[in-house]
Amino acid sequence: MYTLSLSRAFEARHFLVGGDWGPENDPHAHAYRVEVRLQAGELDRHGYIADLERLEKLVDRCVTHYRGRMLNTLAEFDGLNPSIEHFSRCFCERLAADLQPHHLTAIEVRIWEDTDAWASYREEFR
Repeated sequence: MYTLSLSRAFEARHFLVGGDWGPENDPHAHAYRVEVRLQAGELDRHGYIADLERLEKLVDRCVTHYRGRMLNTLAEFDGLNPSIEHFSRCFCERLAADLQPHHLTAIEVRIWEDTDAWASYREEFR
């Protein structure tokens, strides 16, 4: 199995809802880092999992959508606590919608909200 990974850093804001999490209930920012991992059992005719330049553009488009935003106000978080678990799924679904998976077997999006804590969401294509 082949894996291609790309990461980006950005800042976004949120506040947690539905429980008493102290300061996390107040609006605050995180310096997020997202890592996108594509997997494939085979490479394309060029020896790639995906065109890295195209992947960079797609990931950057997603990052731009979230950068500097209050996650709670975005449609994909309507009715959801904007946890890193939900955030990793929302990011993954947004990115996967623009991918042409052809020979890909999976995409995984891992989001760190600090140097110690991360969550991921994986979508399989076959």
